[in-house]
Amino acid sequence: MQNQLDKLLAKNNKIELINLLALISASAVLRKEKILKQLLINAKLRKINCVKIYEAILQTYLFAGFPIALISLSIFHEFFPNCKTSKTTEGMSDYYYIGEVTCRKIYGDKFEKLIENTSKFSQELADWLIIEGYGKVLSRNILSLKERELLNISVLTSLKFENQLYSHINGAYRLGVKISKIKEIILMLNLLGKPTISNFGIKTLDKYLGRKRVK
Repeated sequence: MQNQLDKLLAKNNKIELINLLALISASAVLRKEKILKQLLINAKLRKINCVKIYEAILQTYLFAGFPIALISLSIFHEFFPNCKTSKTTEGMSDYYYIGEVTCRKIYGDKFEKLIENTSKFSQELADWLIIEGYGKVLSRNILSLKERELLNISVLTSLKFENQLYSHINGAYRLGVKISKIKEIILMLNLLGKPTISNFGIKTLDKYLGRKRVK
């Protein structure tokens, strides 16, 4: 798999940007630091906007936690020490409002059920889900919501979180991402050397397709 990744990266202009960002996100959460550095070198050679890479790595904290984001962003800083990133300025009330709007785009008529179910075991998590997840993180600019959902699919496949992956596959599809693109992102994770990851993702995607009857 490493040889396949090497060959792919050798064709600098052949790998789509969102695919590269998805690989960066997955290698970060899997602690594959050698591959992460290789991908960052490729991105730098291609003169890709460093803020997009920063946003992709920053977003990993949402599902993989602060330790992963801290380690990965410190590696990012080695390669892009002068990257000018955007700062957060909104207040908590703004985050909740913005987060709810974004969350409804992804969950649609399942939004109320999501909040109700989460509130049953933790009202704090229900609030933080909106404020942190959808307000502070997924509503940031630089990357589109479609792009962020594809990165979520990459990370959740890598971490094998089935329910959350299913939800974000549905979210991506609701936003207009084609099933073929979702499948492409999942299968591409084979390049990281763990075929069981892609197998897990495809099984979850197949389950979604079976229930929704979409193509």
